[in-house]
Amino acid sequence: MPSETQDPGQQPHNPPPATPEQALAIFRSRYAEPKRADGSPLELGVHEFDEGFLIYPVLEPVDAPGGVPAGPAEPGGGKIVVSKENGKSYATPNFPTEQAIALWKRNRARERERNS
Repeated sequence: MPSETQDPGQQPHNPPPATPEQALAIFRSRYAEPKRADGSPLELGVHEFDEGFLIYPVLEPVDAPGGVPAGPAEPGGGKIVVSKENGKSYATPNFPTEQAIALWKRNRARERERNS
């Protein structure tokens, strides 16, 4: 289940992002850059959707049968949603893009229902 990465009152104040670049700036203000197992940085990708930006490490295929992506350093990786509504960040599992967004939306809808 996606979780807010910090207590809502504890997140640094950022205005809600309007562009992928602003979402990345918020991400970088709150998280360490993801790295490969060898310590080199992973490129970050951003997928914009109606309610936010999904930020994820870009994994390159390795030269091996099946082209298995070279994953992030242990303990693994996840994806982060930065909300267009409030600029807060939420952790999601490392699911494929559309699945991660759908899960985030379901959980945000439940949270809104609880708070209304």
